[in-house]
Amino acid sequence: MQTSDFSYDLPQELIAQYPAQHRTGSRLLVVDRDKELTDLQFSDFPQLLRKNDLLVFNDTRVMAARMYGRKETGGKIEILLERLLPENRALAQIRASKSPKAGSSIMVGGTRLTVEGREGDMFILSMDTPGFMSLMDDYGHMPLPPYIQRDDESFDETRYQTVYANQEGSVAAPTAGLHFDEALLAELEKRGVETARVTLHVGAGTFQPVRVENLAEHVMHAEWLQVSQAVCDQVAATRKRGGRVIAVGTTSVRSLESAAADGVLKPYEGDTRLFITPGYRFKVVDALLTNFHLPESTLLMLVCAFAGYEETMAAYRHAVAHEYRFFSYGDAMFLSGRKPV
Repeated sequence: MQTSDFSYDLPQELIAQYPAQHRTGSRLLVVDRDKELTDLQFSDFPQLLRKNDLLVFNDTRVMAARMYGRKETGGKIEILLERLLPENRALAQIRASKSPKAGSSIMVGGTRLTVEGREGDMFILSMDTPGFMSLMDDYGHMPLPPYIQRDDESFDETRYQTVYANQEGSVAAPTAGLHFDEALLAELEKRGVETARVTLHVGAGTFQPVRVENLAEHVMHAEWLQVSQAVCDQVAATRKRGGRVIAVGTTSVRSLESAAADGVLKPYEGDTRLFITPGYRFKVVDALLTNFHLPESTLLMLVCAFAGYEETMAAYRHAVAHEYRFFSYGDAMFLSGRKPV
């Protein structure tokens, strides 16, 4: 398949610029095993689950990774931290009228950062104490995606963050999880639905377009993840009792499937470049909750691999026709079963 096969028409006004008033106030499009479509509210989601199902959440926490500063020449500069590295170093995207050179300095507030060099499209920055976490506390902004065409506001500090976020390290939210609040999680527990936590730190590369038409030529960006032995045990127990493993978001899918790369789910910690496209044979995930994704994106390709290309694209056309809200602060869809292979 070609990248252009994953294009669809989306009116600009359907791209959500703000979250729903309440986390569970979004809409939910359900694609069942027979590929029928049902329009629900997200508050209906618990009714779609069964006792003994296992929901797998990504507990990454979004960093206040966007900062603004000046070059030595006085020119304005925007920094988006991609990943924190040892010894007060970080990998970052930089936007400026002219890219800074190795050895030059950037001032953020009263703190000097040094540009050590480049790693592909990224820059390696270093600083003396107190470190990048402290710098983000003082000067950081929530890194809203490029299709949200406004500056971050105070409420984004909580709403562009899941209520269960715990492990700091992402520059984008695992957006399927944004629909859950504490009350809904309590209801799921009461219904006998189990939960598990994996960690995948989402990188800014998740928003980068696929720049080649031939998917085989695409180089997937690397993201760090961790799947523990406890999660592996929970998945095995779910299988034994006949429950479903339901991934909350594409990041949970990539975490579980990366940890089962050789066919058996095992603990894993490290980077993944797993690129899931139609034809991929899923090893762990039985059902998927996800938001609506950008045209021609790797995330849309993953959903097509899971539910079927024709079925997924038909669901997207339905969502557009019924004016669902798209992308990070938008509505959700639940794919109750993967396409048989």
